[in-house]
Amino acid sequence: MNVRVRIAPSPTGSPHIGTVWQALFDFVFAKKKHGKFILRIEDTDRARYVAESEQEIVETFKWLGFEFDEGPNIGGDFGPYRQSERLEIYEKFARELVKKGTAFADEGAVRFKTKKTGVTSWHDLVGSKLITFENSTQDDFVILKSDGYPTYNFANVVDDHLMEITHVIRGNEFISSTPKHLMIYESFGWQPPQFAHLPVLVGADRSKLSKRHGAKSALEFKKEGYLKEAILNFLALLGWTHPEGREIFTIDEMIGLFNFKDFNLASAFFDTTKLDWLNGEYIRKSQNSKLKSQILEYLKDISGGAIEHPTEQEVEKVIPLIKERIKKLSDFIPLTDFLWEKAEYDLQIFQKLNIKDQKEILTKIIEELKNMERPWKADIFEATFRKLAEDLGLSAAQVFQLIRVAVSGQLVTPPLFESIQILGENETVKRVNEVANIIGS
Repeated sequence: MNVRVRIAPSPTGSPHIGTVWQALFDFVFAKKKHGKFILRIEDTDRARYVAESEQEIVETFKWLGFEFDEGPNIGGDFGPYRQSERLEIYEKFARELVKKGTAFADEGAVRFKTKKTGVTSWHDLVGSKLITFENSTQDDFVILKSDGYPTYNFANVVDDHLMEITHVIRGNEFISSTPKHLMIYESFGWQPPQFAHLPVLVGADRSKLSKRHGAKSALEFKKEGYLKEAILNFLALLGWTHPEGREIFTIDEMIGLFNFKDFNLASAFFDTTKLDWLNGEYIRKSQNSKLKSQILEYLKDISGGAIEHPTEQEVEKVIPLIKERIKKLSDFIPLTDFLWEKAEYDLQIFQKLNIKDQKEILTKIIEELKNMERPWKADIFEATFRKLAEDLGLSAAQVFQLIRVAVSGQLVTPPLFESIQILGENETVKRVNEVANIIGS
């Protein structure tokens, strides 16, 4: 069998993360079977259609590395790949069903006559189980609307047949619609594809994750600084279990091991805490040169083009200092901004230090900084301010934290001395002096 699978998003907005989740398993299964991975745009919901959405769909899948074998703007032997360009096809097949007596006209629309006796069954690949519905539970339904557009249930079947789709992978919210689809297949005398209904993906409130429910678009995760490798790894763990119980693996490794039998039938919980952890793990495993490129690319993306600071050389200097401290690429900005931009000071932060007479202490810190032999050395720097802390009756941590806030305006930074080395000795003295004046005033 030549395996052919498709992902068929609706262009009603930027694709949310649940759509990417489903696409992942389509992609992995197609690659596992050396088959074809196809993009079809199901744009028959004209009331909710968003013109720029198709481009966002393409951009999302390109970012994640999902390469399509067929689709809009790619071509293929089974097009068109936009449903709005296939209206004559749906009308032709709807008329055929009317002639067969399995559909009928109804107030300008066409309805399908469902069977009312017996059962409809199929073997589902997820869980390797037989699913059965009493036909008496299935009502007649519209297949072609009065405006000439097909309903999802009809277009889905016609397109999957004509595009020779062999496996339909989708969420289990479509299980209740599958008897209708199978009845349409039967009425035409067509062989239906195999079905794999994935478990429900739920959010923090345990309700189904969906665009209407407020699920983030996949591109929002990109803007927030998540790595595509971490996103795909995380999504793979939602429902599917690695045969060896591993939590970190590549897509290529997943392709080699994938089997629908390894799915958990229970709802999959989208746990952003775990995603953050996993993303941090990928950052720490990155080579410094790769992480530098990822950070620079991220900064350019969010700025809309070229950036003046930090430069490639500046990012390279700071990578070893922040690699263990960030979970997302976006964390790089608040952690290091003070190194490239003028520090912003909030006096409330100084109050949180719970240190009295800060003006006088800062004056003494300036004196020590000016008297230290240049270039400053880490061991002398540490010894100098430990001694000053002892003389002032403070802990070394208090003095070092006061210096940290004075040069950065922040309570958390990369290692203090290494940050000062990047800032430069003159800039460091200048900033501490400015802070002393601010506090003094």
